[in-house]
Amino acid sequence: MFNRILASVGIGSAKVDLMLDQDTVPAGGTINGVVRITGGNVDQQVDDVYAYIQTQYIRERNDHKMYEKATIAKFLLAGKFTIAANQHYEFPVSFHLPPGTPVTMGRTPVWIQTGLDIKDAVDPKDKDYLHILPHPHSSIILQAVEQLGFRLREVSCEYAPRYARGGYSFVQEFEFVPTTHYRGQLDELEIIFYPNENGVELLLQIDRRARGLTGLFMEALDADESFVRVQFDRTQLSQGVHFIANELNHLIGRYTY
Repeated sequence: MFNRILASVGIGSAKVDLMLDQDTVPAGGTINGVVRITGGNVDQQVDDVYAYIQTQYIRERNDHKMYEKATIAKFLLAGKFTIAANQHYEFPVSFHLPPGTPVTMGRTPVWIQTGLDIKDAVDPKDKDYLHILPHPHSSIILQAVEQLGFRLREVSCEYAPRYARGGYSFVQEFEFVPTTHYRGQLDELEIIFYPNENGVELLLQIDRRARGLTGLFMEALDADESFVRVQFDRTQLSQGVHFIANELNHLIGRYTY
């Protein structure tokens, strides 16, 4: 009885450990690994074995910026069973990351929290950080933007339910500054990616450089910014980085008057 009471508060209870085959994977890719569960000092009933893909984003409240945690996806790895005391269990797992999983650039972390749902007890948990690469479709866009002479300055996840997709309340923004052709025309270029299996949609914020008194007035009113949506399907993306760079160059050029 004493051991059961201790297990209910996490002392001498079961433990869970997710051992990944790899911790580097592109958004939309597959995670493979093995879940290892070790029984505690007493038998315990497990309702679920689960894995949460999680990240954090910045939200402003009362003029203060703070981080909030977000769940990107949840996976049920095993159903109800009994963990016998001091026994070891292992089983393979495999699951797909959502295409919109944030890239771990800048200060954006992504991790897997694996846990056991044990009734009337502290749930054992395990935390494993991931290195998320851009989705293959987004990667082509990033290379094209670099080819146009833009340098990536900052990547951040921000609270923006108006622009968010997939049930999230945040977006990941990629902020670029021009270094060559657009240096005298744009202050910056921001891009939000919405990749999927058929292609990628982009939301571009094109921030023009202020020129003269009229330009300064427009900048003060944020009228120097244009928001543009564009879609590239798999056929277009398959034509390569140079083709996409030309398409983006024509698009951006229409807003640099």
